[in-house]
Amino acid sequence: MHKNLPMDPELAPAYEAWRSAMKGGIDLNDIPATRKLMAELASKLPKPDPVPGIRVQDMHAPAPKGGQDVLVRIYRPEDNARVPAVLWIHGGGYVLGDIERDHATCMNLAKFANCLIASVDYRLAPEHPFPAPLEDCYAALKWLANSAADLGIDKSRIVVSGASAGGGLAAGLALLARDRGEIKLKGQMLIYPMIDDSNVAPATAERPDTLLWTRENNRVGWLSYLGVTPGSAGVSPHAAATRATDLKDLPPAYISVGDIDLFRDEDIAYAQRLLAAGIPTELHVYPGGYHGFNGIVPNSGIARRFNGDRDEALKRMLHG
Repeated sequence: MHKNLPMDPELAPAYEAWRSAMKGGIDLNDIPATRKLMAELASKLPKPDPVPGIRVQDMHAPAPKGGQDVLVRIYRPEDNARVPAVLWIHGGGYVLGDIERDHATCMNLAKFANCLIASVDYRLAPEHPFPAPLEDCYAALKWLANSAADLGIDKSRIVVSGASAGGGLAAGLALLARDRGEIKLKGQMLIYPMIDDSNVAPATAERPDTLLWTRENNRVGWLSYLGVTPGSAGVSPHAAATRATDLKDLPPAYISVGDIDLFRDEDIAYAQRLLAAGIPTELHVYPGGYHGFNGIVPNSGIARRFNGDRDEALKRMLHG
C-alpha cells in the first residue's frame, strides 16, 4: 500500500500493526462502528502514569447557545505561580476522538512548558456539525480567559493548539477570536491541521492515497462537519481556515506536518499566506512522516524530532 510513498523506515512496522488492529484502517462509512473499535483498542492500552507535579481536574465551561456545558480537563503545575495557558483540542477528523486520547500528551506538555493545559471535550459531527464543535471550543476559551484569576493563569499568554481536526479547530478558533474581539491570543500551534475542505479529490495513480487518513476519509470528515458538499461555495473560514481571505491580526503560528501527509500542501500554503500577511510563522515539514506518525511511533527518531520541536516551540511561544 505504501510502496510508492517515501516513508521513514522506522515508521513502517508500527503503521502495519496499527492498520491490522484497525481492520484495514479508519472506515468512516460506519462512524459509530469505528468509534467503538477505537474505544476497544484504547481500552487495551496501559493507562499513562501520572506526571509528578501535574494536577489533573475535570471542570466545565458554561454552555454555548444551543449546547450543554463543555467538559474541560485541566492539567496544571502544582506550584502556586501564575502560568500561561494552552487550550488543547483533540483530533479525529471532526467525527472521532475524545479528551482521553491526548491525556499523556497534555500531562507532559504541562510539565515541559510549565503551563496550564485545558483540553476540550467538544461535540462531534455528524451529530453536531459546524458551528457546534467550534462554539464548544470558543466557550471553553472564553471561560479559560474569564477564569484566569481562579485558575492562576496569565490571560495575556493563552495559546490555542491541536492536532489534525484539532489543529483545524484551533486555526478556526484563532480567526473567530480575532473577529469577535473578546480574547487576544498569544499564539496558535497547529499540528498537521485539517484546514482545507476542498482537498477531497479521489486517489488516482498520479495522486496515490495517503496513509492513516485517506482522501475518502477526508471527504466524509468534511461532509460530516460542514453538512454540505466539501469544496462548495459559502463555507465559513471559521470552519475551514484556508477559506479566510484576510489573515491579518492573527496570533503568531507554528505549523508542522509530515511530507507524505494528505494535509502537507494545504498546511504549507496556509503558512505561506500567514507569512505574507505579516504573521510570524514557523513551519516544519518532516520527510517520510505520514499523518499522526508522532503518536503511533513516538520513540522513532523522526517522532522525537517532531515532538521535541513542538514542545520547545510551545515553550518559546508561551514564555518568550
